[in-house]
Amino acid sequence: MNRRTLLQSAGVAAAVGLAGCVDGVREHFGLQGIIPMEIHNEGDRSRNLHLQARERNGGRESYEQSYSVGPGETVGPPHLDETEQSFRAAIIENEEEATVRAVSITPDTSLVVIRISEDDLVVEVQRNEGEDEIADGTEDADDADDEPSEEDGDGSDENETDSDDE
Repeated sequence: MNRRTLLQSAGVAAAVGLAGCVDGVREHFGLQGIIPMEIHNEGDRSRNLHLQARERNGGRESYEQSYSVGPGETVGPPHLDETEQSFRAAIIENEEEATVRAVSITPDTSLVVIRISEDDLVVEVQRNEGEDEIADGTEDADDADDEPSEEDGDGSDENETDSDDE
């Protein structure tokens, strides 16, 4: 009976000790959760898309991918890291950014959905807490982040200043 009690106590102590270590190992080795992404082209022609994310702490580029998405095609790009990031999606036409949408990614983000139509680009960020964010051009997230660029006048310079600011 004493041996059984001793082994049971040792097992409980080991389990409790390891429970705290899992979080420490995760932080030490940079193991993070992931945020899945989906790209849907609902238009009638192929579109080129550039995706970019930067960490909010330090501004390090954490994600950069480019895709050509055919009409009616759905693409599952590599996942984003589950960290605080600024995320940009841009439709590329004639080697320039034609339409740009920017959103915030947080550890609470559960899914990022990008929808491309003939005339628009919509980036939807779904969060676990129900506070979803949608960048669809009705309230341009780029203008909210870069108020001084509005004084430049035309919107063609705006995309160039966005890439320099971030």
